[in-house]
Amino acid sequence: MAPLSFPVPPLPKSGQLRAFWRAPASLTALAWHIACAAAAHRGPLLVVARDNQSAHQIEADLHTLLAGDGSLPVVPFPDWETLPYDQFSPHPDIISQRLSALHRLPTLQQGIVVVPVQTLMQRVAPLRYIVGGSFDLRVGQRLDLEAEKRRLESAGYRNVPQVMDPGDFAVRGGLLDVYPMGADTPLRIELLDEDIDSIRAFDPESQRSLDHVQEVKMLPGREVPMDDVSVERVLATLRERFDVDTRRSALYQDLKARLAPSGIEYYLPLFFQEARSAGTPARDATATLFDYLGETVLPLLAPGVGAAADAFWAQTQNRYEQRRHDVERPLLAPEELYQAPDTLRETLNGLPRIEVWAADHARIDDAQALGDQPLPPLPVAAKDAAPAEALKSFLGSYAGRVLIAADSPGRREALLEVLAAAGLKPEVIPNFATFLASPTGRRWREAPDEGTALAPSSSKKAAASASASSAKAAQAQVASGRTLTPTPLPAGEGLDSDIAPARFAIAVAPLDDGFALDDPHIAVLTERQLFPERAGQPRRTRRAGREPEAIIRDLGELTEGAPIVHEDHGVGRYRGLIVLDAGGMPGEFLEIEYAKGDRLYVPVAQLHLISRYSGASADTAPLHSLGGEQWSKAKRRAAEKVRDVAAELLEIQARRRARAGLALQVDRAMYEPFAAGFPFEETTDQLAAIESTLRDLASSQPMDRVVCGDVGFGKTEVAVRAAFAAASAGKQVAVLVPTTLLAEQHYRNFRDRFADWPLRVEVLSRFKSAKEIKAELEKVADGGIDVIIGTHRLLQPDVKFKDLGLVVVDEEQRFGVRQKEALKALRANVHLLTLTATPIPRTLNMAMAGLRDLSIIATPPPNRLAVQTFVTAWDNALLREAFQRELARGGQLYFLHNDVESIGRMQRELSELVPEARIGIAHGQMPERELERVMLDFQKQRFNVLLSTTIIESGIDIPNANTIVINRADRFGLAQLHQLRGRVGRSHHRAYAYLLVPDRRSITGDAQKRLDAIASMDELGAGFTLATHDLEIRGAGELLGEDQSGQMAEVGFSLYTELLERAVRSIRQGKLPDLDAGEEARGAEVELHVPALIPDDYLPDVHTRLTLYKRISSARDSEQLRELQVEMIDRFGLLPEAVKHLYAIAELKLQANTLGIRKLELGENGGRIVFESKPNIDPMTIIQMIQKQPRLYAMDGPDKLKLKLPLPEAADRFNAARGLLAALSPR
Repeated sequence: MAPLSFPVPPLPKSGQLRAFWRAPASLTALAWHIACAAAAHRGPLLVVARDNQSAHQIEADLHTLLAGDGSLPVVPFPDWETLPYDQFSPHPDIISQRLSALHRLPTLQQGIVVVPVQTLMQRVAPLRYIVGGSFDLRVGQRLDLEAEKRRLESAGYRNVPQVMDPGDFAVRGGLLDVYPMGADTPLRIELLDEDIDSIRAFDPESQRSLDHVQEVKMLPGREVPMDDVSVERVLATLRERFDVDTRRSALYQDLKARLAPSGIEYYLPLFFQEARSAGTPARDATATLFDYLGETVLPLLAPGVGAAADAFWAQTQNRYEQRRHDVERPLLAPEELYQAPDTLRETLNGLPRIEVWAADHARIDDAQALGDQPLPPLPVAAKDAAPAEALKSFLGSYAGRVLIAADSPGRREALLEVLAAAGLKPEVIPNFATFLASPTGRRWREAPDEGTALAPSSSKKAAASASASSAKAAQAQVASGRTLTPTPLPAGEGLDSDIAPARFAIAVAPLDDGFALDDPHIAVLTERQLFPERAGQPRRTRRAGREPEAIIRDLGELTEGAPIVHEDHGVGRYRGLIVLDAGGMPGEFLEIEYAKGDRLYVPVAQLHLISRYSGASADTAPLHSLGGEQWSKAKRRAAEKVRDVAAELLEIQARRRARAGLALQVDRAMYEPFAAGFPFEETTDQLAAIESTLRDLASSQPMDRVVCGDVGFGKTEVAVRAAFAAASAGKQVAVLVPTTLLAEQHYRNFRDRFADWPLRVEVLSRFKSAKEIKAELEKVADGGIDVIIGTHRLLQPDVKFKDLGLVVVDEEQRFGVRQKEALKALRANVHLLTLTATPIPRTLNMAMAGLRDLSIIATPPPNRLAVQTFVTAWDNALLREAFQRELARGGQLYFLHNDVESIGRMQRELSELVPEARIGIAHGQMPERELERVMLDFQKQRFNVLLSTTIIESGIDIPNANTIVINRADRFGLAQLHQLRGRVGRSHHRAYAYLLVPDRRSITGDAQKRLDAIASMDELGAGFTLATHDLEIRGAGELLGEDQSGQMAEVGFSLYTELLERAVRSIRQGKLPDLDAGEEARGAEVELHVPALIPDDYLPDVHTRLTLYKRISSARDSEQLRELQVEMIDRFGLLPEAVKHLYAIAELKLQANTLGIRKLELGENGGRIVFESKPNIDPMTIIQMIQKQPRLYAMDGPDKLKLKLPLPEAADRFNAARGLLAALSPR
């Protein structure tokens, strides 16, 4: 068969500047023709879209169409995603992508650049800044750290304690951590003397090193320079041109302090002015994107670009007029920041270009058709008697090949089911590229000149030669009118030559729209045209996570004055870390203030005795007296209560664990291919949770695992994997969710993942008729359904399972008391997996006590940005701006108004405020089917604002919705606010949450604290911290029951949980918990009179030091200590002597604890050992030591052993301590 060839669409001919295309029926069809044109053009093709949404869609479709072809790179130049003159700066990730594009464009020989027209209108930094402000760092290069620090700050990089975002850097000892703009990961540069010894990529979450690199390109840290000369130039302009009040202007003061104010990008031209001569105005030296693209650029203007440019210009001028009178934040005129539409047109008129005209264009007859045809309506209605009649008719009349492009495997299976019922059996093929390819396996590439063979070669030189030859061939083809022929793939990369192209096929190919072409004669039907839309998401990369205990018990968040708990002395106020001389040696101590101003200085080696206080608000937390009995009594009361609670919980657990025979054999041969079907890359946290769950299922004891993870962090996939493991082992699975809408979403997700496997998934929903529900219940009873998803309806007595093996509960805290009692009955008999975003403290309580296993997914997917949260009064201007910002970038909004009676009036108010908004309404009193229709319409973007009640709290995912406004936010609980805020920020876009409240003086103190907590916890993964904040604000009683609340408020949540852990441990060992026991937690004290601390010149950040001290003192074995040492060296450089001492002492403490030693003290003239009342040491060992060496050893009372030996050096003391402990250890 002849190879499939792709025609070249019309390009500007010699002597002509323009080619005119008729707009295809869809943007996806346009993306096809763009790819064909880009393959033929020698130079970059600049695709100008009318708005952000169109640009994203074209870019995504191009990636699908060109998948696997590296010869035609797609380079997006993203918009800032802010409004003109906004006071927000773009997120660092967006700036990083823009700077990377600007750096790449001057050398782009061939490819596709996609940009929205308003972004093309922007004036950008001149080429000399991007190129001249870039520099290389390589291994072996000499580097002065102080000079490099100044250079990075001048380049716009931010000096931070820990590198997390592009544009951050940190200097730690002999290490320089930096996140270069345009880079995928941050880098750790290690110096040996003043030479770069190594450069390693590292994970910003775990701070652990990844791969070594030899050199790195450092781009500027911002789109504006922050060096002294540039900043002074801007300050002078603000004074002279705008006459700002330099004392009141925050903009001026921030710049003077060398801080980059939010929204500084809208002053970009001021940083690049060039003075002509004395007394003359400065000349603007900014650039446009055309300055970067060179003479070979071929612009392609998508339909509607001109009108969009005019509209954006009008909006910019309006916003300028509204804000120009702010004397504290003067604005630059629109002409200084953007090219006016006429200026842009003038630039374009001087270039060869392609204009794509819509059907209503005045000169549409002059445009050339591209050989694509509109597709007729082809609705597929599964419940119709003839569900695919229109499609059958089309297939019967269409002479070309047809592909149905499904969004996912699940949608492919749904289509196959309907098509099979209609007698249609398309061939299932892997992807779109397979459909396009000829039997010889071809892909996008220019055909070589006739008679020219391109031999495969791995060398860059050969590749460059081939590319040059291909380019010449393309130009010859354009001139001759020949078509482009895909180049054969190298051996082994193509399809089997015996496979004929499918006449009618179906594949997973996430394209936005369908299209039909004359040549090649193909029609592509997307499942969006046949069924409701489903949004696609980019593939995620793997990132590491954090330990659950580090999140829940971390001291790093402490602020001065915060209440903390010392196990021996009670609740005091944290006053910081200070260095004191102890026995003539410097040591770092945590300072705690108690009642009457008394101070306690806790050595960092004893930080395991310290915990954050949670249980009441910081204002009402108790303040104990040093030496008083109040604390000991409170602690004893709590211990008594804990003993009873532990016994009760263990009884429940014992009943569960007494049941054997629940072990499920996970078939790895089936499981591995199923896991590989997950369309994203798992995070490390996610993988750990999955593996823990699979181990639990394989255990003979019933699983009771809680998976905590913020919204959108991947908890559902953990449940999907567990369900597959159980169902493939022959057990039934019940998935219990709080709302019908969430049940429908889970049903789609589960069906999607199970599509390729012979397992049946169904949903028990109010959207179904009574007859349908009855039929499904019968199938559940006889084992015909493997996975059933539903609300609390699943807990009704008429739901009978044939062989239930796993129950998955999503958001357990949203179920009522009766549902929880029914769950308790289930829990003793089956495996239980609970998913929660904001864990209620009782869940945390039990999990931390070891009664329920806990997995925390704390790492967000890559490209997820934290939601920016504002607490504010109702402000029309602010709200209009919030709406405009989101709508301008093609996004959608939630507006939450939790009052059904007045929701109609609110819709009218919002329509008047933002006339351009399309507003839909959703609330719980609507008929179920109407509610479902509204939610699906919102998902399909038929309207862009959803005005709703809290029914969206556990709603369907809308990645395109990235702003939420919550009216009367003071009336919501903390967990509810967190859950509602989690509706947005599920894509790579910056998301915003506006919490509207009345005058703050009129809301309650608790409401104010809730709002402060949600606003302060704007980082991703904040749900765990918010759970303890909820304890502080609401008090323990409401959440844990009054019986426990009093004791918890007295001793704090962390210590209460610790006491519970000890009680559980004792009862499990058959011992009665010792109510006065404190020695177990206190551990041995080791004092060698050597400096043992983390010096501040090694690690300046006090919060990081505090966290590390806590982790070192809380380490439970030598392996943990070694891991910590490796991490510290990796993060901060080689350990100073004082830090080595700190670790050595921690190691000795572990050994001393095992032996039952209370204190080990050694100094210049010897020392002593103090034993516990019942040490784990054979008395004969001590007697023999004294008898053999009476000059060295002697008893000093019944519990002390004295050592009489000169130990002048630190090394002598450490060796003596190790020798002593070894001698006392049981043989």
